[in-house]
Amino acid sequence: MYDASTLFAQLLNGLSYSSTLFLVASGLALIFGVTKIVNFAHGSFYMLGAYIALTVTNALPTTGFGFWGGVVIAALVVGAIGCLIEVTILRRIYQAPEVFQILVTFGLVLVFQNLIYEFWGPDEVLAPRVPGLKGAVTIFGERIPQYNIALIFVGPVFLGLLWWLTHRTRWGRLIRAATQDREMVASLGVNQKTLFTAVFFIGTFLAGLAGALQIPKESANLQMDINIVVEAFVIVVIGGMGSIMGAFLAAVLVGVINAFGVLFFPQAVSVLIFLVMVLVLVFRPNGLLGGRMVAQRPGDLSIDQPFRLPTRAMKQAMLAAVLALALLPLVLPLYFEVIMTEVFILAIFAGSLHFLLSVGGIVSFGHAAYFGLGSYAAALVATRLGLPMAAGVLAAMVAGAGGGLLFGWFCTRLKGVYLAMLTLAFAQILFTLSIQMVSVTGGDNGIVGLTRPSWLNSHMAYYYLALAAAVLATRLMRRALYAPFGFAFRAGRDSLARSAAIGIDTARIQWGAFVLSGAFAGLAGALMAYHRGSVFPTDFSVSTTVDALVMVLVGGVQSVSGPLIGALSYHFVSVELIRNLADYWRLILGLFIIVFVLGVPQGIVGAFMNRFGKGER
Repeated sequence: MYDASTLFAQLLNGLSYSSTLFLVASGLALIFGVTKIVNFAHGSFYMLGAYIALTVTNALPTTGFGFWGGVVIAALVVGAIGCLIEVTILRRIYQAPEVFQILVTFGLVLVFQNLIYEFWGPDEVLAPRVPGLKGAVTIFGERIPQYNIALIFVGPVFLGLLWWLTHRTRWGRLIRAATQDREMVASLGVNQKTLFTAVFFIGTFLAGLAGALQIPKESANLQMDINIVVEAFVIVVIGGMGSIMGAFLAAVLVGVINAFGVLFFPQAVSVLIFLVMVLVLVFRPNGLLGGRMVAQRPGDLSIDQPFRLPTRAMKQAMLAAVLALALLPLVLPLYFEVIMTEVFILAIFAGSLHFLLSVGGIVSFGHAAYFGLGSYAAALVATRLGLPMAAGVLAAMVAGAGGGLLFGWFCTRLKGVYLAMLTLAFAQILFTLSIQMVSVTGGDNGIVGLTRPSWLNSHMAYYYLALAAAVLATRLMRRALYAPFGFAFRAGRDSLARSAAIGIDTARIQWGAFVLSGAFAGLAGALMAYHRGSVFPTDFSVSTTVDALVMVLVGGVQSVSGPLIGALSYHFVSVELIRNLADYWRLILGLFIIVFVLGVPQGIVGAFMNRFGKGER
């Protein structure tokens, strides 16, 4: 047991970290509340603030003025960079669905990571202690760093400043009005562009300030952006999207949970905050202090378009494409044969996400949960039970469907960003468990040693198995799309009120879609596990889901064949970049995602059909 002094010291440490979390989350909440941008790149501004602060403070005199001046300069520079990003890129996607915003901002994450790598290198960078705050104070027998004590007051101070800004100034009233209904604000003659740019400056300034203030406590590294942005999103969702006070309360809650979790549940501390988010959203679907979200009007990038039945020419073209793919191993080198096998497997995974996204309008930002459940189920059946591959694939589909059954029950009670973030929470819980449950999952080392049956040992045989699985899975999902179930699913996407009026149980239909999608994602996970001969925790990671989202959008959201085209295009681009441009692949891939989503939002198949023909793609 821990004594009272130790617990009090942990409380102070938790409150200190809460201030950093609040600065990041308040900026994120402010940006989302006004612009409705799901800014996944917000963590990049935090990381940029840390690195710029290190450079500036090292260049200034080693005094208190030098440190605090460097912190402010770094935050201002980050705010200016945020304005530039908003004007040049993000302004184009204000009316876009959340999935487009997520992908564009994720592309920015890759760009920032590569640029920071080029300027500051791959190694962690340490900062000296703060002049004037280098010592520690003794409280109840425990020594607490002076800097940690100082940081505790930063959060409340900025909460007060933000409250004054939003409640006591005319500009702040415009911000609050835009948070409630930005279209009404525009109709009153307010210049939205200027308002949004100013809000983005404040939000990124706060993120940069948080990163700069954190450098005396931890080293700057290339992973700090993803780590902080996930926690920031959790805080914003718990507090309520757009609520500054909600973000403060949630930041204190998360900071304290992290501090005490290290003491009492060190193996599960990363899971605790996601469990808290799940519990909050079950009982408070809009967060602790979140209000009703006003839906934005669909823009040019809307995905809610009707599917059309395939023409005879399109059916013939698809049959010819399958036959051509069947003949490819006869002429392809072994390297491309292996890559194409991965393309078919990824097409199944992307297709399962496509079914939720395009047919039902559901953004699953944690879709890797079902892929990972499938891969680990197949691996455990093979290595622990010694059963053949067929049993592993069946177990994977059952595991994926079971994940959809469990997670879908919670997710179908939410909508929009809250639903997307809840799916992310479940995926992150599984990701953490796959690392912590070493005796079952192998931890970071994963599970290795999966073997295929003798008749599938050759690359060509597995190529044909993956092709057959992709064709069959696409065919089954297409049938579900045009079955009464699919039409009911789309009806819920188009109008919940009308669907309810004609007797459609929308929540139940969406729940069934989660189960179906999870089963196919589990199938993809199993096939990939046997293809690689191993599974790792990264199967549950955010990047795995983002890869599937990019494949869907590159191929075409309103195209049943889009996932295959997207998997082919994106996987070849990413593999070749990593192989040939190891130092710049993040930069090029990030720019590719941004340019493609902005320039060709309808995807490759959609753009082709808009130019050359009609009919379902």
